[in-house]
Amino acid sequence: MELTIHNQVLLAVFVIAAIMGAVANKTNFCTMGAVSDWVNIGDTGRMRAWVFAMAVALAGVLGMEAAGMVNLYGETFPPYRTANFAWLRYLLGGLLFGIGMTLGSGCGNKTLVRVGSGNLKSLTVLTVASVAAYLMLWTPLFEKAFVPWIGPTTVNLAHYGVPNQELSTVMAAMVGMQGAPALHLAVGALVAVGMLAFVFKSGDFRGSRDNILGGAVVGLAIVAGWWITGGPWGQKWKEFAEFATDVPSRVQVQSYTFVSPMGDSARYVLDPANLALVNFGVMALAGVIAGSLVYALATRTFRFEWFASRKDFVNHALGGALMGIGGVLSMGCTVGQAITGISTLAIGSILTFLAIVIGSAGTMKYQYWRMMQEA
Repeated sequence: MELTIHNQVLLAVFVIAAIMGAVANKTNFCTMGAVSDWVNIGDTGRMRAWVFAMAVALAGVLGMEAAGMVNLYGETFPPYRTANFAWLRYLLGGLLFGIGMTLGSGCGNKTLVRVGSGNLKSLTVLTVASVAAYLMLWTPLFEKAFVPWIGPTTVNLAHYGVPNQELSTVMAAMVGMQGAPALHLAVGALVAVGMLAFVFKSGDFRGSRDNILGGAVVGLAIVAGWWITGGPWGQKWKEFAEFATDVPSRVQVQSYTFVSPMGDSARYVLDPANLALVNFGVMALAGVIAGSLVYALATRTFRFEWFASRKDFVNHALGGALMGIGGVLSMGCTVGQAITGISTLAIGSILTFLAIVIGSAGTMKYQYWRMMQEA
């Protein structure tokens, strides 16, 4: 049977996600772990791996944009470079997600990796987060509970002559200039070089093959996602969707993120006969789990793990709920905003990244204080 362009795109997304899942399992790439190592023991190895992934993704996007291969100023999912700067949404969503991933023992990507390794605690987190994300995406919850008070705080940059929230565009507008591709390339290159300087300044990081491999593979996966959906394949994919009898879900320029796919996956589970609901995100989620599972079985590290106590269960369930709500609110997670979003140099993505780190670090400090009080 001949594969349609839609099937080809989804298959490619799955394969890349599976590689990412296997490598994340092998290298212990974990953004929540990155914050934990930094806050609790002063180890910045995994934090540098996270930043390295950002730098690789940013460099790849800059290269593709300079070559005219992709255009991320148009419609993307999520709308990273939108002129609607929802600062409160980014901050609150990022804080909630940071708190949630700490209570749930891992970000969205790590949760999927652990599910593939047999961790039933993470399966619980995934289930709860998926339900929460579904409610935020596909029911009136977001519109009724959040839009009335978050909507008025959103700043439409276009009213101030700023067409989007990409970093160089905003910087140019602040000094009365017009943004230009050359300026975007220059600013992006400076940011990427600064990230790489921070990352490779550490001798420990330079000597860690796992941290280098983990960051490189995740960053390249983001680049691949943008190329698949924003390049020649992406154009054919859109044309296919326009003429399809059953229009596929989310045929848009996008790359890897893991919270909205949880909500989309829950939507598909509720209607499994509707294959049009199987989209980029659903395949990305399944791919990471599958890749991690294959690696765990191949290395004999697959282990079932359950909750140590009722309190442990409550913490993880609450963490999953906050991840689902916060991730949709902030339009991304530690991968979707803090790597994929930052590869677009969207200011909202940078703000979300900082909010996630603050929420996670603050939660860890509080947990340590409570532990000391109870000791």
